[in-house]
Amino acid sequence: MTSALHTSALTSLPLLARGKVRDNYAVGNDRILMVASDRLSAFDVIMGEPIPGKGELLTQMALFWFGKLGHLCPNHLTGDAPESVVTPAEVPQVTQRSMLVKRLKPIPVEAVVRGYLAGSGWKEYLESQSVCGVKLPPGLKNAGKLPEPIFTPAAKAAMGEHDENISYERVVEMIGPELAAKIRDISIAIYKEAAAIALPKGLIIADTKFEFGLDDAGMLVLMDEVLTPDSSRYWPVEGYDAAYQAGINPPSYDKQFVRDWLEQVRINGKPWDKTPPAPRLPQDVIEKTAAKYREALQRLTA
Repeated sequence: MTSALHTSALTSLPLLARGKVRDNYAVGNDRILMVASDRLSAFDVIMGEPIPGKGELLTQMALFWFGKLGHLCPNHLTGDAPESVVTPAEVPQVTQRSMLVKRLKPIPVEAVVRGYLAGSGWKEYLESQSVCGVKLPPGLKNAGKLPEPIFTPAAKAAMGEHDENISYERVVEMIGPELAAKIRDISIAIYKEAAAIALPKGLIIADTKFEFGLDDAGMLVLMDEVLTPDSSRYWPVEGYDAAYQAGINPPSYDKQFVRDWLEQVRINGKPWDKTPPAPRLPQDVIEKTAAKYREALQRLTA
């Protein structure tokens, strides 16, 4: 692993945007250099301390999945080396943590697929026995496997705000019935195939979210990251049964470790109010979080 990178600082390319994790730079009019930093956000607040190696692990995992799933949907990779578009001095900032991708027209819908009931889906089920308008059978438990994976979309929110769960009917209103159906069907197909690949490696993919864009010809293209611990809920197989029987979420390969610590932290005797600035992460939380991301990639690619 290279040294930790909280924020990239390329001067040879125009900066388009900084997201929670990725810094995007324009490469001409038709390509984008996506640099995955080691930043970590929790409760939509970016932590001040990076998680060393996180950006590299996210990129390598996304590339692994793009390679496995290309037959289901085209993706945004150009096949060109990220190092080819920056100066020699900037190469260390992009090596192993960047993707050179096609510039697309993004679709403003998070394509969320759930195979298990957890997180906001579980809360919604308790209130209405449904998730995003999808009716579910009675008697399901937290962390329970659903009879079939369901498509539960969200509307993309502005930076710093929460994405909003929406119904499939709302997606149809936003982008039209044909494109909505295509995104739903492809998303479920990708989830099913990925879950089948991960399970023998000891990983359950409980849920995930995809992002899509359209190219100049109007073709649907899978973009951004795919099936990383930042966009997906990964559980170890060996911890699942006990957690399910206890009605709690299994331990996950993501930033849940940081979230749990933040929920316990006290500032002047009071809980953190989940607004910037974030509390300073202790070294052991940083190291344990980095180890979770590493283990997920190692299991997947073993």
